[in-house]
Amino acid sequence: MSLQDFERYPLTFGPSPIHPLDRLSTHLGGARIWAKREDVNSGLAFGGNKTRKLEYIVPDILAQGADTIVSIGGYQSNHTRQVAALAAHLGLKAVLVQEKWVDWPDSVNDRVGNILLSRIMGAEVRLDPAGFGIGFKDSWNQALEDVRSAGGRPYGIPAGASDHPLGGLGFANWAQEVAQQEQELGVFFDTIVVCTVTGSTHAGMIAGFAGQDRLRRVIGIDASATLAATREQVARIARSTAELIGLGRDLREDEITVLEGWAGDVYGIPVQSTLDAIRLTGSLEGVIIDPVYEGKSMAGLIDLVTQGEIGKDSHVLYAHLGGQPALNAYSALFTT
Repeated sequence: MSLQDFERYPLTFGPSPIHPLDRLSTHLGGARIWAKREDVNSGLAFGGNKTRKLEYIVPDILAQGADTIVSIGGYQSNHTRQVAALAAHLGLKAVLVQEKWVDWPDSVNDRVGNILLSRIMGAEVRLDPAGFGIGFKDSWNQALEDVRSAGGRPYGIPAGASDHPLGGLGFANWAQEVAQQEQELGVFFDTIVVCTVTGSTHAGMIAGFAGQDRLRRVIGIDASATLAATREQVARIARSTAELIGLGRDLREDEITVLEGWAGDVYGIPVQSTLDAIRLTGSLEGVIIDPVYEGKSMAGLIDLVTQGEIGKDSHVLYAHLGGQPALNAYSALFTT
């Protein structure tokens, strides 16, 4: 099979836009940096990278006759917000297990940002005290069973839509989209920088680019603070996605790059480099990034460019995955 053999339910406006970050590039004095904007890819609840993944999962939801989507994430999960939007768009119910993935002292952490939007869109939000973890959780399985017991037909989507058989297809398609946009722009992006946590965004990119005839680096910046587990999941999803889309060869180890150094000690807690990256990107470009994901991947990009790990002649594509609504839960960090 090829990627084109999989049914896709359009949820985005089309290809997400790419634009140069010229003032940031000049400030860093190295590679030319561009951004591909998943944060403006859809009219559904501010879009984001999970919306692109869900396009390939919707046909299965409809084929199974589900009436309720059940998913899971942290209190400020971008993914569960996008699942809530999808359910509203399809006329289905949503049950969202929201775990305390981040031990963050903001008093309105469970009432603003992403979780607020999910409630506005009619989702049933279940707060759970469990901490961060990218595996399957008992609370998620219990929510599925509760829907069944009430006579409903649930469809389960794991955290980040990642550990789902079709979870990598959206960003395999993203890789094809990039190749088409490169032709239109007259540029080749030799380096891709993306945030990595639950894994399928990065993994899908790896599988998608592996089928192209030009070598490029796909660099995942770890924001999970659980590097070994994250890299294992990225590798597993990348390989299964590559097989799904008929790559026809095994992925090499050097195609799977997850770098540490910018996550801090715990998922979801910004460190100084995160805050510096947010302020720098905002003040130079008017581009807003968040403290959980994009702030950390941008911090990684900044250091890789300034340290020369990414060369001066490179054209770097920064994947902006969305997530800005979570900024509301971190307001105390930006009082001046």
